[in-house]
Amino acid sequence: MEIIPTNKTFRNYLYFWSGQLFSLFGSTIVYFAITWWITIETGNPVFLAIASTLYIISNVIVLPFAGVLSDRLNKKQLIIFADSSQVIATIVLIVLFALNLANIYVVFVIISIRSIFQAIHLPTVNSIIPAMVPKEKLTRINGINYLFTGLVEITAPFVGAALLLNLTVNQVLWTDFITFAIALIPLLIVKIPSVNGSNEKLEKSFKREFAMGFRTLRLIPGLLILLILAMFQNLLIRPITTLMPYYVNVIHSGGVLDLAIVMGFMQGSMIVGAFITSVKKKWRHQMSIYFLGVMIINVGYIMFAFVPTGAILMIGISAAVFSLYFPIINSLYQTMIQTVVPKDTIGRISAIDFALSMAIAPIGTLASGFLTELFGLPLLIFYCAIIAMILTIIVWIVFKREKIDYQDEIFLQTINKNLEQLAMK
Repeated sequence: MEIIPTNKTFRNYLYFWSGQLFSLFGSTIVYFAITWWITIETGNPVFLAIASTLYIISNVIVLPFAGVLSDRLNKKQLIIFADSSQVIATIVLIVLFALNLANIYVVFVIISIRSIFQAIHLPTVNSIIPAMVPKEKLTRINGINYLFTGLVEITAPFVGAALLLNLTVNQVLWTDFITFAIALIPLLIVKIPSVNGSNEKLEKSFKREFAMGFRTLRLIPGLLILLILAMFQNLLIRPITTLMPYYVNVIHSGGVLDLAIVMGFMQGSMIVGAFITSVKKKWRHQMSIYFLGVMIINVGYIMFAFVPTGAILMIGISAAVFSLYFPIINSLYQTMIQTVVPKDTIGRISAIDFALSMAIAPIGTLASGFLTELFGLPLLIFYCAIIAMILTIIVWIVFKREKIDYQDEIFLQTINKNLEQLAMK
């Protein structure tokens, strides 16, 4: 049965989403505290890289399977299960810290466990959006989502830094439990639709459903090319996204407050980009804006390589340039996915899309630590930024040559017909 989003379901989504922001706030503080603990405890970029690698690998492995589950199981129950499991993992870490049994390897295990349940949470929440938000509001809600997510992520590091200055890491971790309890209230109250397929589809094997997700991706012209670009972009930006605590603390002799300031610049810039997306009703020349945004991101990335030692303000400015276009290009991309992909397959498509784009990231994350010791972080960043810019230009040329345009109605109608034929097989 086709579920048509209404103003009522949209209001319910906003209520549910507000609770998820509290949960994100707690999770961000916890991740900030854990990464800072690893930095101070080891002072080694390799350990920080290993932690990020474990988090990403767990996501990549679980996400495609989680996407199928989010399309087939009760979405509310699945979100409750995933969120509560993450909190339980955090509480276990709290107990181990209290008993002086926690070490770097225990933290690695907890990070991996939390990542597994985050992988279940992500596609389930994304699959709810097109079922509760009217089509004409998708682009703006994606922009608003990035806007408020940015507000949360800009304040969480400052709150985390303030808490770490006055409390132990063990005490800061309780934030996860408190924010989970707050987020649970709207989650229990709001009715969340489950957009499942027909009974015949429910009888299909997991393997066939999984394969159909990949076939759906292949039927959207240019999407696999974008995924390849995203894979390499994720590979090449890993040195700074993985080693930001090391970059601030070791390379530039900054403290926890300096790290929070840099992350504040980064998230503040994302808020600006998200605000632009949320207020702009229509985007023309989407693909040109997309590729231009990726180029600007890489310009900001290359700036990190030339920051003088100890210039925290310049690091913040580089982070702002680096982050500005992330919400814009991601909002445009997510809107396209939510528009052309059938609602009863959006969960697995979202999961496969994310898993494919992140599949190469563990290599970059793990290699970042070793290559930093070999080349030094600033030089490594410079090399990666140049390679990323060259790849972006190549893909941009391919799109212009193939005349791929996701705003063209005839182009979209052809895609929809192909998807309908696939669904009938």
